[in-house]
Amino acid sequence: MKNTYVTARLHLQPMSVADAAFIYALVNTEGWIKYIGNRNVTSVEDADSYIRKILNNSNVTYWVVRSKNEQTPMGIITFIKREYLSYPDIGFAFLPLYSGKGYAYEAAKTILDEAITADGNLRVLATTVPDNTRSIQLLWQLGLRLEEEILHEGEKLLVYATPA
Repeated sequence: MKNTYVTARLHLQPMSVADAAFIYALVNTEGWIKYIGNRNVTSVEDADSYIRKILNNSNVTYWVVRSKNEQTPMGIITFIKREYLSYPDIGFAFLPLYSGKGYAYEAAKTILDEAITADGNLRVLATTVPDNTRSIQLLWQLGLRLEEEILHEGEKLLVYATPA
């Protein structure tokens, strides 16, 4: 997969330590904490360490989604090969100001299409908690369908998948 993508309204660029202030803000939003979990990032310095840990894991890729014109960071798209899943997992999170405007769909669709095109046999998964209705709606728009429910670390997760 490529490092950088450009869509009609967005730039997707690899996350870097320069994004620490943005990541600090994002991981401390109400939605992130409720649906993804508290990462105990309590300062920009913690965000720097969090980013470095991600960058040192070859199974994890984060793109920062920025507005094409202003380069303002709005959200992230993730592509992760998790130990407990058979295929890579796509994820997304956006600051509340940028939610509900189609940015997550535009960015996630770009990465999803690239992943499937790069490896025609690749299935892509996505996980969410059952009450995250906005993410579930977006997964449906992206063409992923509910495949199964799993219990991971005591939490019920819904696993969505691209068609087989």
